Parts: sequence; structure tokens; C-alpha cells
Amino acid sequence: MNSATVRSLLVRGMLAGLAAGLLALLVAYLLGEPQVDAAIAFEDAHAHEHETEVVSRGVQSTLGLATGVLVYGVALGGIAALAYCFALGRVGRFGPRATALLLAGAAFAAVYLVPFLKYPANPPSVGDPDSIGKRTALYFLMIALSVLLTIAAVILGKRLAPRLGNWYATVVALAAFAVVTGLAYAFLPAVNELPHDFPALLLWKFRVSALAVQLALWAAFGLLFGELAERAVRARQAGAPRAVDGGAVPSAH
Repeated sequence: MNSATVRSLLVRGMLAGLAAGLLALLVAYLLGEPQVDAAIAFEDAHAHEHETEVVSRGVQSTLGLATGVLVYGVALGGIAALAYCFALGRVGRFGPRATALLLAGAAFAAVYLVPFLKYPANPPSVGDPDSIGKRTALYFLMIALSVLLTIAAVILGKRLAPRLGNWYATVVALAAFAVVTGLAYAFLPAVNELPHDFPALLLWKFRVSALAVQLALWAAFGLLFGELAERAVRARQAGAPRAVDGGAVPSAH
């Protein structure tokens, strides 16, 4: 894959990430923000002292939310596009669209779902401010482990495929991933700082909405980028030189 194609896919990935970010922003605003407001109301009702807001809640839930989600979507799109350039043609006989969906699904599981199952998202009123550094470090450690284990599982599956076949190699690789991930879950410290009287239903709704935002983001990215990548790859193949009488000539336009 030449540098021009990589640049084209990178730009398309960032555009797909921006579009996916817009969808995720809509989901976050409609599903997530009401739960955040309810959690803040719970915190205010139980707080002995009320802190002055540096940034108003209105700005946080609109401009702040949009900036964070859209920047995240563009960055995600760029990184995923570069990973796609490496993965295309190396993870089986998948076309550009299928590779994009496969990559998006694996990234969603590795970057978000697996860490989420160990350290699920909590509303703003939950957690000791003094332990935020520890909680953040544990969460990013879980992300790093999950990504490395995903890469290791892919490598294991590819090495076992010639001997076991694609189906059994995939099953063994997934089983190995599940076992090692389970060990990581068991040995990494748990974090449980929920107030004893925090509403369980509110916590459940907040976590479901956080999961829905990420699912919308990655699913939309996989579908959009898959379509854009398909067109880019077809354009490259159409413009590739064709062998004629032992020589190479450009294809007709």
C-alpha cells in the first residue's frame, strides 16, 4: 500500500470518525446527560458544602460534551485508519468493508468493552476525589492489557491456522484470550466506591448509556469507514498498472 493510499485512508478515517462522533454525541446527549444531571442532583442533595462551578453545567452538557466527543471521534478515526492499513489483507480473506467492521468490532471490545467489564463507568457523584489517580491508572492499565492480549490472540490464531484450520484456531485464540483476561480481572484490584444509598437504577441507566455511546461510535465508524475504504481501495486497484505482453501499462481511464 503506497503512501498516497495511506493518506487517503487516513483522511477518510478521520472523516468517518467525525461523522460517527456526531451520532455518539446525539446518543450521549439524549441518553447520558439526563443520568448525569440526576447523579449531580443526588450529589448536591447529600453534600455538606457546595462548590462553585468553574464551567457551568449548561456549557458542560453542550459545548464541552460536543468538543470532547468529536475530538475523540476524529482521533479514533485516524488511529483506526492506520491500523486498518496494516490489517487489510493480513487477517484473513476479508474485503475492505468486512475488514473495517472486523477492526471496529475488535477495537470496541479491546479498548472499551473488556476494560468496562472490570472497571465500569460511574456517574460524576461516585468515587473518592483522592483516589482518582489510582482509578485512572488502573483503568488505563486494563486498556493496555486488553489491547496487547487482543493482538496476541490474533497472532496466536494466525500461527495455529495452518495446523488446526481457521475455525479451531480462532476458537483456541478466543479461549486463550478469555482465560488470560479472566486472570487479569482476578488479580487487578477492584474499585468500589459507591455510596451505600446511591440509586441502583440510576447507576444501571448511566452505565448502559455509557456503553450505548461507545457502541454507536464504533458501529457507525465501522460502517462508514468500511464504505469509504472500499471506494478508496477500488480506486487504487482500478488505477494500478496491468501486465500486457510481459510489460506493465496503466489501466484505461
